[in-house]
Amino acid sequence: MGRERIDPFYYMRDKEDPRVLEYLRAENAYTTEVMASMCEIEEQIFKEIVGRIKEDDQSYPTLRRGYYYYARTEKGKQYPSYYRVSEADFVECYGQCPTAIEGGELLFDVNALAEGHDAYIFAGYAVSPDNKLAAYFANTTGSYAEFDLHIRDLERGEDLAFTLSGVSSLAWAEDSETIYYTLIDETLRSTKAFAQRLTDAEPTLIYEEQDVRFSCSVSETKTREYIFLTAGSSTTTEEYYLTSDGSDREPKLFLPREQDVRYSILSHREKFFIYYKDKASLNGMVYITDKDKVRDRSAWKLFVPHRTEVRLDSIGVYASHIALEERQDGLTQIRILSIEGEPCGSIHFPEPVYTISLKGNSTYEATTIRYSYSSPNRPASLYEYDMEQRESRLLKQQEVGGGFSPEDYTVERLWATAPDGVRVPMTLLYRKGLQRDGSAPALLYGYGSYGVTLDAHFSVSVLSLVDRGFIYAQAQVRGGSDLGEQWYEDGKFLKKKNTFTDFIACAETLIAEGYTSAERLMAEGGSAGGLLIGAVANSRPDLFHAMIAAVPFVDVATTMLDESLPLTTGEYEEWGNPNDPEYFDYILSYSPYDNISAQSYPHLLVTGGLNDSQVLFHEPTKYVAKLRCLKTDDHLLLLKMNMDSGHGGATGRYDGIRDTAFEYAFLLLTLGMK
Repeated sequence: MGRERIDPFYYMRDKEDPRVLEYLRAENAYTTEVMASMCEIEEQIFKEIVGRIKEDDQSYPTLRRGYYYYARTEKGKQYPSYYRVSEADFVECYGQCPTAIEGGELLFDVNALAEGHDAYIFAGYAVSPDNKLAAYFANTTGSYAEFDLHIRDLERGEDLAFTLSGVSSLAWAEDSETIYYTLIDETLRSTKAFAQRLTDAEPTLIYEEQDVRFSCSVSETKTREYIFLTAGSSTTTEEYYLTSDGSDREPKLFLPREQDVRYSILSHREKFFIYYKDKASLNGMVYITDKDKVRDRSAWKLFVPHRTEVRLDSIGVYASHIALEERQDGLTQIRILSIEGEPCGSIHFPEPVYTISLKGNSTYEATTIRYSYSSPNRPASLYEYDMEQRESRLLKQQEVGGGFSPEDYTVERLWATAPDGVRVPMTLLYRKGLQRDGSAPALLYGYGSYGVTLDAHFSVSVLSLVDRGFIYAQAQVRGGSDLGEQWYEDGKFLKKKNTFTDFIACAETLIAEGYTSAERLMAEGGSAGGLLIGAVANSRPDLFHAMIAAVPFVDVATTMLDESLPLTTGEYEEWGNPNDPEYFDYILSYSPYDNISAQSYPHLLVTGGLNDSQVLFHEPTKYVAKLRCLKTDDHLLLLKMNMDSGHGGATGRYDGIRDTAFEYAFLLLTLGMK
């Protein structure tokens, strides 16, 4: 009761309360009424975005254990379908035209699975080593944290009478009859690992994680020798292994956990490679050692040293090569080494801003890897790199309709200076011919948490703003790992406010350099990025005309104090443990909900999902309710609550595009651009 007296909207956490549901319906009705005048432009934007995508499309096939796997989308359908074709048939019939496969073996028609459900998420599948079964994850709640596991007999096209709820990871044993998996608890923390033969009535518990900061997961290895079990928090990991034949029920420890040390084991048939990161080597390094000497640190040999200017993002180990994805100055590159550590080529691009993502290869003996490339004005391209010949070849390029031409746009990198003197990068996209006289509208997007990098990808949706004269800017603020792991460390715990002041510095720079003005500058962020929007709205509302806070984490202090809520305890290593007075006081000083005051705010659109299990629906709900009581302006304040889905919003691709069109229409409405 004490907390309810302090927070008059605390009751809004109960979605079974008729008062709460009535309030949400009223807010949605008000939002619909306000946006009614924009229905025509919203539909126009929707059609523009759809007109740029290739509705009938097929992914480039990927070879795994004798089959080529691919996905297909069809015009008018919300979800993809998944297929495969045998390697022999593929080479004979489609080798010269791998993106035009007809027929194929249908594994999953997600449109059929989703039929009759308001929300449906198909979260992927894993085929058994004998290619006869496929385990797949799905739910009908729209939540991205809770999935049911089903197993399909691919020969019969029917699901087995075997279903598990709350499965967070899965690995097949080589016998194709045994699965290893992890389950979440009531707080959505993955706490237990099991082994089970599909014919057994009960599973065997093989691991249970007791530390409330840690979660566990299982995975297969490329060499197929082991099942790995990883226990980890955001700062610390430890790994175990089991033999992969299906008989092993006793995980063996590689290295015991040590606070603030993250490591992972990568299996080579002859050696183990060890990714290692501690406080002295924040960007990560790689060691190599004999398989029987992992716990003997003196036997480790340095393979890739730590570099203060280069962050090691990912590693792929193959029979003869090592593929490294690295990040320097906010840009990615791929570097190839031989097993002996000799350079075997690198991949990078000359543009000022771009993104490369290492896709790798699932086959241990592979001599080729795949990677994707894009930039804000260059559609995504999938390449294959031959590690022996050191050559790339284009496999598939995203097709963009609507008269799109990359040459019509300018991509620019701009640096802002934060109050402490740190330079913060931004990526800008705008149409050529822009007049820098402050008259252009601009949308500044940010995130800045969990070490997530905000890479400059191509987006067909953003073009609907840019073609209307907008500047689209992405701010790589601290709290992400865009400029290395220290960039992340400087935006968390007791340095979290750097994230907000970095974003403010980016906004001030856009205005000072004549790109836009405070009367035409917008901002957007989602989830932890919604926290960013809420904090900045409180501290510098004068800088922005309008803001979108999508599924925003805004009630930070109250949420972090409640250990019964999903994901809370695991977040202690991101925000700090509020049971420590120093951390509580600091969190309370920036928590958006707790710092709403009687002042003027920008136009605000706040979104949420009733089934959101990551940022519970009550956070955006009570945030809007409190704003309505305290704000002193007559600017728009809209809450759009999805009553059927969760953290990611609408689950179908067309419904997702409609959500985007709605957000853009809101921005245009605030500018009077009807």
